[in-house]
Amino acid sequence: MNLSASPALSAAPGRPIEPPRPGAARAAAISRRVVAATVAGNALEFYDFVAYAFFAVYIGRTFFPASTPLGSLLLSLAVFGVGFVARPLGGVVIGAFADRAGRRAALLLTIALITIGTLGLALTPSFASIGVAAPIIVVACRLVQGLALGGEVGPSAAFLIEAAPSSERGLYGSWLLAAQGAGVLVAGLLGMGLSAALSPADMLAWGWRVPFVVGILLLPVALYLRRSMPETLHPETVDASRSGVVGLKRQRGLLVLAVLLVIGGTVSTYVGNYMTTYAIVTLKMAPSLAMGATVVGGLCTLVFSVLGGWLCDRYGRRMTMFWPRVAAALLTVPAFLLLVAHPTGLVLLVVSGFLAALTAVSGAASLVAIPELLPRGIRATGMAIAYAIGVALFGGTTQFLITWLIGATGNPVAPAWYVVGASVVTALAMLAIPESRNRALED
Repeated sequence: MNLSASPALSAAPGRPIEPPRPGAARAAAISRRVVAATVAGNALEFYDFVAYAFFAVYIGRTFFPASTPLGSLLLSLAVFGVGFVARPLGGVVIGAFADRAGRRAALLLTIALITIGTLGLALTPSFASIGVAAPIIVVACRLVQGLALGGEVGPSAAFLIEAAPSSERGLYGSWLLAAQGAGVLVAGLLGMGLSAALSPADMLAWGWRVPFVVGILLLPVALYLRRSMPETLHPETVDASRSGVVGLKRQRGLLVLAVLLVIGGTVSTYVGNYMTTYAIVTLKMAPSLAMGATVVGGLCTLVFSVLGGWLCDRYGRRMTMFWPRVAAALLTVPAFLLLVAHPTGLVLLVVSGFLAALTAVSGAASLVAIPELLPRGIRATGMAIAYAIGVALFGGTTQFLITWLIGATGNPVAPAWYVVGASVVTALAMLAIPESRNRALED
């Protein structure tokens, strides 16, 4: 798995070689440091964003007091969803900025925004200290984080695809999702350590803030790495007739399919991220044990995303994304039934890891295929819009909806049925989208 590519564009035996493009020689050589600069920032931004979900129980009690613990949790998850409202706006604004000013400038901007949002969450006093101002500040911080993440994925995906050798675009692009897994893994390990070391009272009082403080300390590293990134957007290579609003209109059919591709992975991902809260609230597991679901989910996302990228370089994007999604549709309900019948730590880890692995293989191929099919002049914008809309509509509502469904129906398997429905829709879209493995990138 070599991430120090030769400047020569190569292809696997029997695969047509992508013809050279203007500026291709500059984009072909990419070092491990450059990949690290792209994915480290992505990992940290997702680490900060999803850490909120992992500590939703404590955040709800701190900022959203209610008459029942479930009420506080629902309010906390509703504010978690607020962060997704800003994602489409971030996708449009920052994506368009990336397609005009360059990928590097856009990625520096998202790091700055996520720093502001994370700093606010870490330092905001509790509702008991400053009253209604506390939840207002938290909502504002979530909106800033959502704006940053809405604009993060498009430029990152575009950069990795444009900088990679043509025969390894799947492998390089898969690190975008793998980085998210790394962020989840670190957040889970930190959560497990805090839960084991601190009493419930200390976790509620200040322990849940520690992950956000750690994120603030690490963000300057990502900023430093990104400042040294090369630029892959060169104006002389962009076809003006395929840029801007005109270009987006010409690709509206593909963008609709891209949104549908994102739905299945989004629902599965956020159900997976919810497994820690699910284990604590629904299965009544100890927090230190429940956090294991987060760790295993992050680890499997990290490992199996790279596997998905490797597979889609050899067997194509469509089949690599399709079959794991079909497996998720067929096996998620039995997996949840097993977990509910045997709510032990081992079963929780197996179920969480298995579902995360399926999502990672499929999702990595999806996040490679979408930008490959878009022209350079709208690659970041189109990718950002498709991802942000899919995640805003389904990621922001998933955890609130399944928490409400469990409470309203008393059925602890409700999350699995939601995954099944989303997976069926996405699998159909995967069959309709064109294959892009051997396709030359459009200018």
